[in-house]
Amino acid sequence: MRRKLLLSGAMAVSVVLSSCNAPDQKAEDTSTETAMEETKKDDFQWQTEQFADIRVIRYQVPSFEKLSQKQKNLVYCLAQVSLAGRDIIWDQNYKYNLQIRKVLEKIVANYSGEKSGENWDNFLVYAKRVFFSNGIHHHYSMSKINPSFPQTYFEELMINTGASLPAEVLTAMFDPSVDAKRVNLDSKKDLIAGSANNFYEDGITNKEVDAYYANVIDKNDGEPISYGLNSTMVKKDGKLMEDVWKTDGRYGGAIQEMVKWLTEAKKYAESESMNKGFDLLIKYYQTGDLKVWDEYNIVWASTTSDAIDYINGFIEVYGDAKGFRGTYESIIQISDFDASERMKVVADNAQYFEDNSSIMDEHKKENVTGVSYKVVNVAIESGDASPSTPIGVNLPNANWIRAKHGSKSVSLGNIVEAYDNSSGASYLEEFAYSQEEIDRAKAHSKIASKLHTALHEVIGHASGKLNPGVGTPKETLVNYASTLEEARADLVALFYLMDPKLVELGLMESLEVGKAEYDSYIRNGMMVQMRRIEEGENIEEAHMRNRQLVAKWVFEKGATENVVERKQKDGKTFFVINDYDKLKILFGDLLREIQRIKSEGDFEAGMALVENYGVLVDKELHLEVLKRSESLGIAPYGGFINPNYEATMDENGNITDVKISYPDDFVVQMLYYGNNYSFLN
Repeated sequence: MRRKLLLSGAMAVSVVLSSCNAPDQKAEDTSTETAMEETKKDDFQWQTEQFADIRVIRYQVPSFEKLSQKQKNLVYCLAQVSLAGRDIIWDQNYKYNLQIRKVLEKIVANYSGEKSGENWDNFLVYAKRVFFSNGIHHHYSMSKINPSFPQTYFEELMINTGASLPAEVLTAMFDPSVDAKRVNLDSKKDLIAGSANNFYEDGITNKEVDAYYANVIDKNDGEPISYGLNSTMVKKDGKLMEDVWKTDGRYGGAIQEMVKWLTEAKKYAESESMNKGFDLLIKYYQTGDLKVWDEYNIVWASTTSDAIDYINGFIEVYGDAKGFRGTYESIIQISDFDASERMKVVADNAQYFEDNSSIMDEHKKENVTGVSYKVVNVAIESGDASPSTPIGVNLPNANWIRAKHGSKSVSLGNIVEAYDNSSGASYLEEFAYSQEEIDRAKAHSKIASKLHTALHEVIGHASGKLNPGVGTPKETLVNYASTLEEARADLVALFYLMDPKLVELGLMESLEVGKAEYDSYIRNGMMVQMRRIEEGENIEEAHMRNRQLVAKWVFEKGATENVVERKQKDGKTFFVINDYDKLKILFGDLLREIQRIKSEGDFEAGMALVENYGVLVDKELHLEVLKRSESLGIAPYGGFINPNYEATMDENGNITDVKISYPDDFVVQMLYYGNNYSFLN
């Protein structure tokens, strides 16, 4: 489960992180080295370009040079695993994506005609947007990216470069009505037929999928596998079947390459537990057995002392309207031990947070198990985590594993730092009502947002339990499950951000920190995030639905006491918190209700919350937000160029050295990946 970053002034986070000293290295005086690193950071170009609604950013890996050679070799091998699976996310997102991408790459690399003028400029922006979104549908809104150049011009580009696409693929690109949404969450439409993703063979309906899983899922199993997580649903001889993703099955070409590099990574494993995890992950990719996936996750969740860690697999289900199938995702991480130690207190006090939550006692866990929290430096990302990335991750997602064996939460420290260093002008002055609110944000928003992420991932997703006999949320809450889970985790964080216990634990200096995050959350949920939605559209993405749901619900429920007030100043709209203590109570009330919905599997109540508060936007206010945001000239989405890793090999093929570099051209990296990591036809 992931927390996405939405830059909105006060939510731009800065985390000052100390570089990691690997366990097998001696401590040394690094004052000169640190000074050199700070100078390098000052000169580093964080943002490289902006196009359409996207900012392209670079990030540094400050801990890499302090790793031992063995650890660097491990990072290199895991980076190869990560990139080997890159094609998978493209095919998962849409059936024609790989064909389209390869033609776009060929044109960008080889077109010999005039590379100027409106059509060429629009084509290049389109290509960049497709590269950024891992396909022709927007990475966040899920709507199709429609070309701003004529089809005839594109056909000329193909002729010039010797490229071609079938007629049905061209229609899919240029006809706005064809496969318009990658993920359709509108319950009034067929969730499967209305979604363009490639998880279900054409012609399969929502009703058929429900019937299939009603027949195969054992509701009495206390340790259920993640049904459907690693397969495409197809129909053969009139019957639904699951085409499993494994080395000798679908996506086999990419998965075989991943297994090759996982096997190589075993040479450099930091612990026996890591080595066991590699073995299980390899077995899972070879067999597609979801019980092995569970075994792997149990081992992975308990492997917490290594300097290098990784996320790899078919994990998050936001891309499937039914919440079964996982998109390919990979994040390679280097622990920041100093920063992690400072935040360890959150995980250490997980039972306090559970016991004192506003949820009903029968929904509380008696024993919160094995919650770990780390701040990490990302080494490289791929799949659904790149170029657009989360800032926090909590895994594994299986509720029973989390309850019995624990979970791992990470905050992606260098990603957060890069966002902060790349941000120029802020939305804060535009959307904050008073100078007091602005000053509070400038003084406290960095630690406030950092704490929100930690509480969301470590405590939020780990809290609460299902009632006996109740199915998993993807079964009971279906297309509303992801939105409600993210809202629940946010509400846990919000409930405790105004708790004096955080001051007592030394996590923040005063409740002014909590007030700063409350200001930011209401400002963002009620207004600022709407800059990401095109005029006339409603909210589709689960995290955005969650934030508006929470903000609008507390605004409405607190109206009689004027807890949050809508104000006008100089013809502009603002939302102002008048009573932070009462707002905390409202957050707690909503948390209790959403936990009840999840624990009881109350679909009707969950649907009502999301549809009534999370989907529809105030059209007049939306237009105002768009106009105010446009004047700032800041693209609402950010994503990243990865570092490059180059290995030196000896005559026996053993890695002897690994160098890191920081490329600054997004398109060049996309073309490089296309040339070197294409393992699917």
